[in-house]
Amino acid sequence: MSFDPRSLERLRQLGRQLPEAIPAPATETKRAAKDSRPRHKVETEQDPKALFHELMQVSQDGTVPEHLIARLRDAEERVDSERRQQRNAPSTVTKDSAASPSALPTRSTGKGKNTRPQRRDVIPGSEEDSLYVAFGQMFLEEQDDEMD
Repeated sequence: MSFDPRSLERLRQLGRQLPEAIPAPATETKRAAKDSRPRHKVETEQDPKALFHELMQVSQDGTVPEHLIARLRDAEERVDSERRQQRNAPSTVTKDSAASPSALPTRSTGKGKNTRPQRRDVIPGSEEDSLYVAFGQMFLEEQDDEMD
């Protein structure tokens, strides 16, 4: 490519006047500041029972945002999958215990056609029981609304 002398001189002047490289935006510092702020238990809780209890305490009228419901579902699914993995994990069986029929589980752990949701171990009439009932009703109403 050829330049006339005037354009070439102008390019050299501009080359001398160019500033240093532009620094990267400080979005990482904003993100770090956001992560360092104290978070509510609803955001950090991993135990589904404790998370449910926190959601019910935080909610004044019993409504819970969809993203928190999804978080609760994920926590429950994670705990259920961990339990299934523990149940299905091959245990070390000795020769003596393998010979005795009582060492093997007598009931099937597979799902049958009459499978029902397992009820949590909650004392009837307790605060936790009433919270589960209220949450279940709210959840069913939400599903009915989605069907319409």
